[in-house]
Amino acid sequence: MSFFGFGQSAELELVLSDAESRRRVEHKTEEGKKEKYFLFYDGETVSGRVVLTLKHLNKRLEHQGIKVEFIGQIELYYDRGNHHEFVSLVKDLARPGEFTQSQTFDFEFTHVEKPYESYTGQNVKLRYFLRATVSRRLNDVVKEMDIVVHTLSTYPELNSSIKMEVGIEDCLHIEFEYNKSKYHLKDVIVGKIYFLLVRIKIKHMEIDIIKRETTGTGPNVYHENDTIAKYEIMDGAPVRGESIPIRLFLAGYELTPTMRDINKKFSVRYYLNLVLIDEEERRYFKQQEVVLWRKGDIVRKSMSHQAAIASQRFEGTSSHTEAKTPSQPAENNGRQ
Repeated sequence: MSFFGFGQSAELELVLSDAESRRRVEHKTEEGKKEKYFLFYDGETVSGRVVLTLKHLNKRLEHQGIKVEFIGQIELYYDRGNHHEFVSLVKDLARPGEFTQSQTFDFEFTHVEKPYESYTGQNVKLRYFLRATVSRRLNDVVKEMDIVVHTLSTYPELNSSIKMEVGIEDCLHIEFEYNKSKYHLKDVIVGKIYFLLVRIKIKHMEIDIIKRETTGTGPNVYHENDTIAKYEIMDGAPVRGESIPIRLFLAGYELTPTMRDINKKFSVRYYLNLVLIDEEERRYFKQQEVVLWRKGDIVRKSMSHQAAIASQRFEGTSSHTEAKTPSQPAENNGRQ
């Protein structure tokens, strides 16, 4: 290929201007591996440089222009040909011409809106990346660099507890209570289960955290349930009047914030699933949705000034919208 002049005669590299000081976080790849990426927040400026290195000295590189893009896109795995872009910014770095030596180009995308959290799931991927392109007549030279975005939120003080009664007539009647309906990702779920009537022989009880990923619309809707955690809260038969405490620490599990109707493409919701198993291996369960959110107070101390402003702006809108429906999940489940 190189002999005929079709091979790549140049290499591109993307370097962030604050690469040495910017925090890096682990994020799951499509293959299920964990890799470290630079972390950004909504409203932060993304700046750096594109380094163009010529592979062959004393050889010209003709091009039709050089550009750098900042892209946020959603890719549905069952529709891989279509990438749904919700952020697309372009900076032209050089007009058409030719190079005889390596070059460096600075770029800056100021106060970039990054409305959604980076996410890699079973059927969908939401990613942000920089892409530098040297346009050529036959084959472009392209370099991409992924980043990770975290969305920060605060919720109003009104965070109602969840209290429900469930059971089977004349056999089992229990009441369970969780201290809140919204939890941040490092929170602790505290609750109690009261046995009001026990006429079946229960041998085991557990609480599961279930992640439900919903992708697509209309007839092409896919639901994917993933059990994130199983937590045993009782082993042995309970008696009437007994109270079982629950204390479940979320920090040890791989969780994301709750995502609702992201760009009308997908949702990620979390449920607490209370499971009772009797001596004949019959299972009784009740699901209850809880809202998970990423707390920004600790992170903000190390964030730049512009990121702090952006997170406050996001929190302001978030608190207004969430304040309207603080107890909605509990009401919906109560009707089941």
